[in-house]
Amino acid sequence: MNTTEQLAAQTSTKLPPQQVARIQKASQDFEAMALGQMLAPMFETVDASKGVFGGGSGEQAWKPMMVNELGKQMAKSGGVGLARPVMEQMMRMQEAQTEGAAGTPSEQNPREQTPVEQLLLERPALRRTTSQQVLQRPGA
Repeated sequence: MNTTEQLAAQTSTKLPPQQVARIQKASQDFEAMALGQMLAPMFETVDASKGVFGGGSGEQAWKPMMVNELGKQMAKSGGVGLARPVMEQMMRMQEAQTEGAAGTPSEQNPREQTPVEQLLLERPALRRTTSQQVLQRPGA
């Protein structure tokens, strides 16, 4: 059982098990993507022309897929600890949304919102922004 599965088992939540499983998968996928992005520059510096397969366009085409799979395997094996806080935050946000939809007063959740949560609530268009769009913005 990896860390996100352990967290799901430890967490007392009002969310349905299917939703917790989706949140767990999304947080693990996010960590895998982040690890793949961190590994990519490392593999760009490798001179493949002197390797066993001799480099070439075929090897260049498959290299990003290999890096992504390495990131997935690292995340599946416990990763670097990014999936757990992402999962916790996603679960808090889903619970708050569920409570709000059910008409329960928000005073039952005494936790203060983080600056990022406040920004997302104030500017809903930011929720649809992808990480690639953020990285491509000038000055970001």
